[in-house]
Amino acid sequence: MKNATQIITSLQNKPQFSKLSKFKCIQRIQSMFMPTFTRFVKFAYIQNNTLFFVLNHNAGKQEFNNNVQNIKSALNFHMPSECSETLVEDIKAFVTHSPQKKKIEKKVVKQSYIERASGKVEVNIHDEKLNTLVKSIQNIIKAKNES
Repeated sequence: MKNATQIITSLQNKPQFSKLSKFKCIQRIQSMFMPTFTRFVKFAYIQNNTLFFVLNHNAGKQEFNNNVQNIKSALNFHMPSECSETLVEDIKAFVTHSPQKKKIEKKVVKQSYIERASGKVEVNIHDEKLNTLVKSIQNIIKAKNES
């Protein structure tokens, strides 16, 4: 019997989930970078055996250009196991100038409605607990209608 990890791994190795394995590869490579560089990475993708990093600031591009040879040599020396199916021959980066969407804070509006029930319902329940519960609800409705 397979455990959950084995099932997920077998699903990820199927051809229809190849993008998922590429995503895991990208995440693994990105986790090897310095935290100062990772904050500049907006997203990354693989196209034509080239790993592209989309950066959100020119300073990140400059830092990437300074360290690109170190990154390539490290990947040639030790390619992560997650990248066994994906072949990464080159690494490039560019800066996107598209504006980032700001998170919009949702305003919570508390709505209250006028009670439409009048509480003038005859209660014919034989169970004592249920009968007392219904009558207490009925009394609350009547009290709200009076005020």
